[in-house]
Amino acid sequence: MTQLLKQGVALLIALMISLGTTTAKQPRVVVNIVVGSLKASDLDRYADNFTFGGFRRLAREGVEYTNARYDYALTTTASGLATLSTGAQPSAHGIVGDHWWNYVDSSLVELIVDNKVRPVEFSTGTGNYSPVRLTAATVGDMLLYNDSLSKQYTIAIDPLSAILLNGKRGIALWAEKNQTHWVTSSYYTSALPAWLKLYNTEDSNRKHTLRRWTPLYAAPLYHNEEVAVVEGIKNKSTKLISGIDLKLSQDLYGKMRYTPAGNTMVMELASILFVIENLGKDEHTDILNICLDSSRYIAETYGPESIEYEDMLYRLDKSLADFLTFLYAQFDDPEDVVVVLSSDHGTSPAYNPVGGVTRERFNVSQMVVLVNAFLGARYGSADYILGFANNALYLDHTLLQERRIDLETVREEVAVFLLQLRGVANALSASSLRNTAFANGRSRLLQQSFVPTRSGDVVIDFMPGWTIEDSNYRSASHAGYYYDRRVPLIISHSGDARRIDREVSITQVAPTLANILGIEAPWATEAEPLAEF
Repeated sequence: MTQLLKQGVALLIALMISLGTTTAKQPRVVVNIVVGSLKASDLDRYADNFTFGGFRRLAREGVEYTNARYDYALTTTASGLATLSTGAQPSAHGIVGDHWWNYVDSSLVELIVDNKVRPVEFSTGTGNYSPVRLTAATVGDMLLYNDSLSKQYTIAIDPLSAILLNGKRGIALWAEKNQTHWVTSSYYTSALPAWLKLYNTEDSNRKHTLRRWTPLYAAPLYHNEEVAVVEGIKNKSTKLISGIDLKLSQDLYGKMRYTPAGNTMVMELASILFVIENLGKDEHTDILNICLDSSRYIAETYGPESIEYEDMLYRLDKSLADFLTFLYAQFDDPEDVVVVLSSDHGTSPAYNPVGGVTRERFNVSQMVVLVNAFLGARYGSADYILGFANNALYLDHTLLQERRIDLETVREEVAVFLLQLRGVANALSASSLRNTAFANGRSRLLQQSFVPTRSGDVVIDFMPGWTIEDSNYRSASHAGYYYDRRVPLIISHSGDARRIDREVSITQVAPTLANILGIEAPWATEAEPLAEF
């Protein structure tokens, strides 16, 4: 090499360093796997029964963040998925829950319902859904904005999950509530692809149905002791869960949704779609989002201490192992693939760990009666409450205006009144949340969940362990305590495996993926990318 050439190479290297240029290879595909209601501690608690190819493979080959959290109080599925996909807090992306009340006309607003769109084929009367009320861009939106030849597909049982994880570009697919056929809405496409029509016509999901739920492993191997519908495990010292509606007796959709079969059918479609749609086969990076709703339904219905929940995780681990083997076999270079494992939120214990008693329940109907009676005594009898949602009371603004009752005063009075009720740790008026900047503590977490035009007039902060009274649920995720906010997070890319114990925010996932993809971060995020990427 001539001296002149050597000098030229040295200058080029110096220029690259000075400009911060990186030679990192852009991946061909990102696979984002969201396991509903999965707690961070679950990956360690059940590790001895996991295979080497599923959850443990991701932890072994990826960067595992053991202290990843959602940084707000209202930990609903809608808020969690929107935060994960946009990198923003609910206060920025606008998703406070799956419904709320419109203060202008007192109407109920359902998050994904959009009468300007229509169901696409195979729908059975539902499908007027779109992301129209998601006000922030997702990672997928940014990728397709940057490169129109990239692809994004999102698969979930619930339309809400598919839509919020996907965003406004690409195609979201979900299961309709009759034959569990895969469908979408005209917002995304005018017609399903031919291969998916055939898949539906052949009733492909039915083969996964669990008519009898038997344990995957021998009884002594299970850590949990509570059981409701899993058969053949009574020789273990189990505690029978009583008072549960046996979901296995429902229709096909119920059999899929409330059993591990729901996860199996989602993972199968993901593999088929990956091949047929040629994901990751060119220089235009693609995204595949997979949301596993059945894990959330099982955690809510039977509780995270149940054998049903534990058995579901073992079966999912096997499906995940098969999928990862398939996925990496599609590429010669592992750096072509990014796999993210996370959750929309954790979930509450089904019983109080102190003394093992069933945890406390908060009766919303009774609260509404008491608040109406309180306001009636002060301002005259009337129905002052529009409803309760997203841990908040919504007042009838029209009624208050007609009676010339000051809204701000009523909000503060109700907030003080609610402090008398068992289970209420605090209550903050919308006025306080809008006008005060809370720097720390629970009030800050409540404020991160607050959207002035969509949140209620008085937001309730429940005591630890308390959940809303509902006979369909043994566990819930809405309180925003440690068990709700701390979730697993693993990002597997480039083989740099580490276990990171520092606290990180789930809002960092979206800008991290954008950083890996070499694109602009979603516009609403204020989080920095994770330092490891």
